[in-house]
Amino acid sequence: MNQDIIHVYFMPGMAANSTIFEYIKLPKARFKIHLLEWVLPYKNETLSEYAKRICEGIKEDNPVLVGVSFGGILVQEMSKHIKTRKVIVISSVLTKHELPKRMKLAKVTKIYKYLPTHLVRDFETYTKYTFGSNLERRVKLYKKYLSVRDKNYLDWAIEQVVCWEQEQPLPNTIHIHGDKDAVFPYQYIKNCITVKEGTHIMIINKYKWFNENLPQLILDDKVA
Repeated sequence: MNQDIIHVYFMPGMAANSTIFEYIKLPKARFKIHLLEWVLPYKNETLSEYAKRICEGIKEDNPVLVGVSFGGILVQEMSKHIKTRKVIVISSVLTKHELPKRMKLAKVTKIYKYLPTHLVRDFETYTKYTFGSNLERRVKLYKKYLSVRDKNYLDWAIEQVVCWEQEQPLPNTIHIHGDKDAVFPYQYIKNCITVKEGTHIMIINKYKWFNENLPQLILDDKVA
């Protein structure tokens, strides 16, 4: 008896392109991978409106949505507009309560409005502001993966993360998080599947873990 193909849509993180998923492989007899990309937001577009617009690119019924970092927030918002088989959130948060204190403070003070996102053109400086000076040695890596450098997009995206208002986790959502994540520290994360030594970029450098575990996580109704 033939099994239906499960369509899995992958959304990269803030400013990233779908190349971050280049090492992700799912059995072709059971799954079909679709890669989503960021598009520029309209002026004053809400995250919900943006999510609905991205959903227009999904043609299959009942897909699995997989999102990394800000992409994890976005796929949760997308699942409010379309029926999904499952939502998998990686290196991200399920509610505003899991945001780190510095992001909560940024929301209160509105300091996020003054971040020097225009410095994205100077990539070494940008990585220092975004990821910390200890990762400057990875500039070449980020030049490859972080290609969405439009200032309006970055300003919008940062605001959407900092001001996200989700109170409770959505049903049928799986959260995968690394215990060494520096962007969304593990100490604030609740009820996740933990990847040991996983950092914020573990979708790239721990792809073997995902290739081994994603198929079963998608198929197993008990983990939803």
